[in-house]
Amino acid sequence: MKKQRPKLKDHIYLEMAEWRFSELSVVHTFDLLILLRLVREERTKCYHLMRGVQKGSKLIEIDSDTLTYAESEYRRYTARMKVIEGILIDRMGYKPKRVDDKLLISLKGKIERENV
Repeated sequence: MKKQRPKLKDHIYLEMAEWRFSELSVVHTFDLLILLRLVREERTKCYHLMRGVQKGSKLIEIDSDTLTYAESEYRRYTARMKVIEGILIDRMGYKPKRVDDKLLISLKGKIERENV
């Protein structure tokens, strides 16, 4: 039985990062790169929030639940990022340091040329 190739999705959204490994492993590489970009952006936001809360807690009283939440979100996005990067390493042989527009445009062009 021939294994079916993944199709490009119409929309990629951050919540897809919560999918199980088995579901993520059948997502198209291009879509995984976009998802990785989203997860990295969210992880960066969580990091800045966490650091801001940690620094602010010295100046004013910050609820410990807020700090705990910021830390847990950072860890959660770090774990999801590692899963996606692992799949990309298996497919591409490396994980991109940056997922910028240049990389995505280049890959999209290759995909379109292959499908002609």
